[in-house]
Amino acid sequence: MRVLGIDFGDKNIGLAVSDPLQLTAQALDRYRVRSKKEDEKYFKNLVKRYDIKEIVVGLPLMMDGSRGHRAHRTQEFADWLSSCLDLPVTFWDERLTTKQALQLLRQQKAKPKERKEAKDRISAVIILSDYLESRRANSHDT
Repeated sequence: MRVLGIDFGDKNIGLAVSDPLQLTAQALDRYRVRSKKEDEKYFKNLVKRYDIKEIVVGLPLMMDGSRGHRAHRTQEFADWLSSCLDLPVTFWDERLTTKQALQLLRQQKAKPKERKEAKDRISAVIILSDYLESRRANSHDT
């Protein structure tokens, strides 16, 4: 069983998937949003190919923790995705993940074009990694 991590954007969606033991997160492609019909087909194929049983979507909260326009759009997308796939969706606070992703890419000496193309995928990896790590930490607390 794997977990899918998503960094939602109106045009591009960064994707990451856990390993079967849910220890690590690996980047997948950046998905370019098309039509609802094509998007549903893509995500259904992705779920089947990777045996995904849970989805984690980064929630872009404001720095004060409130929800703005982006968070509401993300919620709408997550609701749609959950209903299409009949899978649970968990939200994960993604504040500053894009900044982290860009910083990692700069450290790797990625060119500006490469940074632009990879930031969504790397953000999805950070979201999923943080979520998986939190779950492991919480399971040790009980």
